[in-house]
Amino acid sequence: MIPITINRTLGPGRYEVTEVFEGVDESPGLRRFLPDDRKRREFLASTHIEVTNEDTYMWTDDADGHVNVGLDYLRDGEAVYLYMDILHELVHVRQYKEGKELFPTKIEYIDRQTEIEAYQFAVDEGRRLGLSDDKIYDYLEVEWISKKEHDRLARKLGVKVAKSA
Repeated sequence: MIPITINRTLGPGRYEVTEVFEGVDESPGLRRFLPDDRKRREFLASTHIEVTNEDTYMWTDDADGHVNVGLDYLRDGEAVYLYMDILHELVHVRQYKEGKELFPTKIEYIDRQTEIEAYQFAVDEGRRLGLSDDKIYDYLEVEWISKKEHDRLARKLGVKVAKSA
């Protein structure tokens, strides 16, 4: 279903993006994001991933623009979510390289334009892959936002809010 292979055997350390997400350089999502082959190669060559033992998902370090991924998430996370996450984080890397403030503290997480742009890109790729709104809604659920914020984020991104169980 996803157009990449995830190297789940890596240990903690620093890697090129394509060592962790093989084929992401030619994936439809990244090609849509960076259609020029040379610019895409340069962008990926100047970006790295740090696999850590931290209990974390994936995030971009606003000190130097590298992507962090938790070892457990890399090994056990749902492949389609990992693919959507790396695309989301690569949007943040581009934003970082453009000089944008990734995590403005005076703006709520779900209202930050950097987050909306990155989530929208991931959601659009999820739709391209044929994911249902329920599946995309699940993808948008993160533990650092409330249920109300989760629903509001989904609505902002045009994702149907799942009915409560």
